[in-house]
Amino acid sequence: MALVQEKDFDTITVQDVLDRAQVGRSTFYTHFRDRDDLFLSEVDEFYQYLATALAGKPSDRVLPVREMLEHMSQAREFVQALMASGRMHDVIGLAQEHFARGIAARLAELPRARGISAAQRGPMAHALAGALLSMQSWWIDHGMADSPADMDEMYHRLVWSGVDSSRQ
Repeated sequence: MALVQEKDFDTITVQDVLDRAQVGRSTFYTHFRDRDDLFLSEVDEFYQYLATALAGKPSDRVLPVREMLEHMSQAREFVQALMASGRMHDVIGLAQEHFARGIAARLAELPRARGISAAQRGPMAHALAGALLSMQSWWIDHGMADSPADMDEMYHRLVWSGVDSSRQ
């Protein structure tokens, strides 16, 4: 991940990764197909963590939006490098999948969402994941000016206004 901040993504080689990680080529290829696989596996792990971070916790939040945006705010250079790399589409696709599954699972466990049928949870969760990614994009495009806490509160207001209205 540090290499992405230092060099254009397309110029990073497997050898660069090997040198930085101080591992041999065979060790690298035992775990990854190529540098893209390494990169996406790191991103995948991060989004998997976010999607399940609130499981079982006493809160009406469906995802840790504030924590994610705080992390992004602290890693601005990486976010900018990622956007410049042209890999944002791949990252957003992974996020959409993980967030939709995480939101669906969270809605299934939250008392406030008990009126939502299992058949409604999937499409609703997918839409809510898309809304979060859209808000995240807006937040980045506007210089990350709004606080992560304000964005979290705004997102969850949106979530519950949609969830509450779907139960009527």
